[in-house]
Amino acid sequence: MVAEQRGSFVGPQLHRRAAGFARRGAIVAAVGALLFLTGCSAEQKHEWTNFAMPDPATTQADHIFNLWHWAWVAALITGAIVWGLIFWSIFRYRRRSDDEVPIQTRYNLPLEIFYTMAPVIMVVVFFYWTVNTQNAVLQDTRQDHTITVVGQQWSWTFNYTDEEATGGEGTNVYTSGEGSHIPTLVLPVDETTQFNLRSPDVIHSFGIPAFLMRMDVVPGRENFYEVTPTTVGTFRGKCYELCGVYHSRMLFNVEVVSREDFDAHLRELQEAGFESEKPVIGGENARTPAGLEHLSLDEDDSEEGSQ
Repeated sequence: MVAEQRGSFVGPQLHRRAAGFARRGAIVAAVGALLFLTGCSAEQKHEWTNFAMPDPATTQADHIFNLWHWAWVAALITGAIVWGLIFWSIFRYRRRSDDEVPIQTRYNLPLEIFYTMAPVIMVVVFFYWTVNTQNAVLQDTRQDHTITVVGQQWSWTFNYTDEEATGGEGTNVYTSGEGSHIPTLVLPVDETTQFNLRSPDVIHSFGIPAFLMRMDVVPGRENFYEVTPTTVGTFRGKCYELCGVYHSRMLFNVEVVSREDFDAHLRELQEAGFESEKPVIGGENARTPAGLEHLSLDEDDSEEGSQ
């Protein structure tokens, strides 16, 4: 009789205590989230809205941004369902008295089938949309401009080939970085530019965060992709592949300008003497690109092959 009374007293007491802990935990979490959000700047709130992804600045980047955004939405929904089931199970099947023994379930076939099929379906859906995004980003369309990007230890050279502003087919103007100078890549807004990526030494990786795209620059192989900038402005780019001691120097600026300003920039390079018949790399030693010797990519490749 005493045991029964004690059990009937302990059960409600534990229930009230658990409910009190749950309420206090919810209040603390809500207050903490409120303080965290009010302490964020407008820029930080924007990063949270974008799930830490920069605003897309090209047509191709929109596809990548949408994939990133909705993948996070799907992950959060999945997480909310899983967390909800965990906490519901903790509350629903909690011990209500000291002498209570929970029902021992050995297996649940429908639940195990669901837990097996749901992840498979999610992977298939993610794979489908990833392939669609990849095809859209790497689609080979009609390009308005072609820029041969050369990544060398430890800077970048940008070759503008066959541009009307510099005389049309068979012309090439370029700009190259060096130890004390960060090069600037100039692109026209709302026009499609193809990057042909080459390297005379080691593997680099050409990427512009605002374009949400990067690609390896591999010796002996020419990779390429296209961008159609939609926003006028100044951006930053860098090498994303550890390429040697001075990897951190491989920075470059990006300026997206009007077509008139783009043509004017090319004419300035031409007038300054940065002109050659073929795309060029750095000096005699690719590690010191300051002394441009007008070596073409083909000549450099032949020299490397003879060594």
